Amino acid sequence: MNAKSWLFIGSIALAGGTFLAACATDGSGLSMVGGSAKPSLMLPSEQVSAAAAAKGYAGPQACAGCHSEQYNHYRMSGHPKKLRPAAEARAFGAPLPEGYTWDDISYVIGGAEWKIRFVNQQGYIITQTGAKKDRPGKNQYNMATGRWVDYSAKDINKPYNCGTCHTSGYSKEGNQDGRPGLVGTWAFPGIVCEECHGPGAAHAKSPAKANIKVDRTPAACGKCHIRGDADKIPASNGFIQHHEQYNEYLKGAHVGKLGCNDCHNPHKPSHTSIKATCSSCHQATAKQYEGSRMQKSGVDCIECHMPKAGRTAEVFGKYQADIRTHIMRISTAPTDKMFTDDGKFATGKLTLDFACLSCHGSRDINWARNNVKNIHTLGK
Repeated sequence: MNAKSWLFIGSIALAGGTFLAACATDGSGLSMVGGSAKPSLMLPSEQVSAAAAAKGYAGPQACAGCHSEQYNHYRMSGHPKKLRPAAEARAFGAPLPEGYTWDDISYVIGGAEWKIRFVNQQGYIITQTGAKKDRPGKNQYNMATGRWVDYSAKDINKPYNCGTCHTSGYSKEGNQDGRPGLVGTWAFPGIVCEECHGPGAAHAKSPAKANIKVDRTPAACGKCHIRGDADKIPASNGFIQHHEQYNEYLKGAHVGKLGCNDCHNPHKPSHTSIKATCSSCHQATAKQYEGSRMQKSGVDCIECHMPKAGRTAEVFGKYQADIRTHIMRISTAPTDKMFTDDGKFATGKLTLDFACLSCHGSRDINWARNNVKNIHTLGK
């Protein structure tokens, strides 16, 4: 068989699903990655369409040949899972809402850490569930608790218009796959290498710094990790709305001093991406904190300075949801407020109720204010 032929090389049993993997082979049964034979799985989300190739995209497998470590990290991260073809999500063990089979699903939204939603064959986000698909809600699966909850339950034929931040090479024109509910088109579902680095076919053919984009500025991350206007932090129901790290960063203590990449490896999953901790810069404070009552109790800096004041799926208490804030500087003044009076925006101040009472739930903010002084050396 020709070395460039595409073959289905096998069905892979994975998380209860069967997944057919199409790979380019050299006749040995191994896929060709970067010109050398290596075992590899060509996922549906990584297929390069003719339209994408015409725009200079090469696909993640072209990157993997030279950048295998970064590729492996990226595959485990949440970026490619922002939107996945149904077959891919099925193989990785995504559940289904009541009343649906995988034949009803075209794409799956999310599934990395927090929540999963579903897109039907017409491209609309599923909002009706049940045996007859006529019951509003129970259409979002929350991964931390295993609960099915309501998302836009009153909407019928809710368009999927999240492509700007959930896909790569997005254009607002047209409808992907000819599905009317999918607003716009894209080169790849989910966030792949070339969404951040630009179309990479020229670089894959002749690698050089001049023909690939590397943007380490916070604004590069802020292209997606933002909601609304950058100078405001939208909030609702007592929490910051999800994935507004850039909005928070601009209001926080580190703007102009540190960038996202100083603390995070952007290729890795969020929980393993940390490459610098607070003590990397705040060495004197870390030394003071060492041996304190709080430090001996196992309290890390982020528990107070980055409490889970943002919500993407679940709420676990009055002052605890499931996304850590990036505001970081704690405000102790009695007049400081976490949110505007109408609750629609965070003020950019991290107040003591969120910093302290997410753990000390039986106390109040006056207790927190009275006890916060010298907290880094408490008990020494």
